[in-house]
Amino acid sequence: MGYNNWNAFQCDINEARVLQTANLMKSLGLQDVGYTHVNIDDCYAQKNRSANGHIVADPVKFPSGFNNLTSQLHSLGFKAGIYGDSGWFTCAGFPGSFANEARDIKTFQDWGFDYLKYDNCAIPYDNITRQNTLGKYERMADAINQLAKTSGKPPMIFSLCEWGWSQVWLWGKQFGQSWRTLGDIEPTWASLASIINFNSFITMATDFSGRNDMDMLQIGNGNMTIDEAKSHWTAWALMKSPLLIGTDLTKLSKDNLNILKNKEIIAIHQDPVVGTSISPFAWGVNPDWTSDPAHPAGYWSGPTQDGTVIMLLNTLDTPTDMSFNLTQSPWLRAGRQYKIRDLWAHTDNGTAVRSITAHQVPPHGVVALLLKDNGDEPAGTLPLCALWWQCTGQDGSRVPGS
Repeated sequence: MGYNNWNAFQCDINEARVLQTANLMKSLGLQDVGYTHVNIDDCYAQKNRSANGHIVADPVKFPSGFNNLTSQLHSLGFKAGIYGDSGWFTCAGFPGSFANEARDIKTFQDWGFDYLKYDNCAIPYDNITRQNTLGKYERMADAINQLAKTSGKPPMIFSLCEWGWSQVWLWGKQFGQSWRTLGDIEPTWASLASIINFNSFITMATDFSGRNDMDMLQIGNGNMTIDEAKSHWTAWALMKSPLLIGTDLTKLSKDNLNILKNKEIIAIHQDPVVGTSISPFAWGVNPDWTSDPAHPAGYWSGPTQDGTVIMLLNTLDTPTDMSFNLTQSPWLRAGRQYKIRDLWAHTDNGTAVRSITAHQVPPHGVVALLLKDNGDEPAGTLPLCALWWQCTGQDGSRVPGS
């Protein structure tokens, strides 16, 4: 959890803006709820390396140098992040790290950084790399691990920005703590829905070893409605994606700030016992297991240390009632009843038996619930099985409809 400047400022980044952002994260209470990284993206360097081959920080943008900047961030209680690229150049045309991995990671560590976002632009020709994408990222991963051995310092957090073309979710956790799964996010519902749809099929890749990175948060950017912003943040948090704010904090509305600071959902994102993502159990608009970038799955669930979390996502353009049978979720037991906690209203909403209906979920809106086991369902609850499929008595009789 933290901040990255790219979505809001792209190359318009400098020392004063980084420190202003860090101080705003403290004063707005974002650091207090868990946003503890301040990460600098592309465009911080000079266009050419030094005579001895090192990346050089732009002295106009960062006149006090990175050691001074990272020291200030650390004194404020933040971790500091930097950006690099596995090719000849970064995506904005600054020095990449291909064939300079060991030199560059030591430079980043010497500057005081704790985190590296590593991009995939300006890829060398095949007759130079003699390697696939996995191997290009392995080069920097090996350099990070070797530096940790020789320096005695913890290895830098390694975030792979690979865009998913090489199925990075299959191999990313061998090298890093997170990996991008698609191209760059846009501040539109269409972009959010497409990312949610794609990631619904690879949720099993996320655990404590590493996380699917759905890209930086667009809360407060573009023309998203508050309901869309709430859906965006809820999906990212409950799918355990890194939560990196990409907004100009000086322009952040109170409503958007409240979305970013939902402590009940952050507690699930940061769950120390369960590291897995929520996953769909029903699609709703489409048949189950249908890929549709405009209408991703609507019904999601997953375990937490405190119960089962449910996310209902209305992908339609109109208010919609959303209902489900409790035992459709693999994390809820038949024959039990559950206390309902609304994670956005922050209210206890009674007890669910057999099913739940959320009425008039707003267009592109979300409902997030935490269900806690509350014992056996009431005696005499009918029908005898909530789901009739293969429901059979000991004498072989079948429940009607099964």
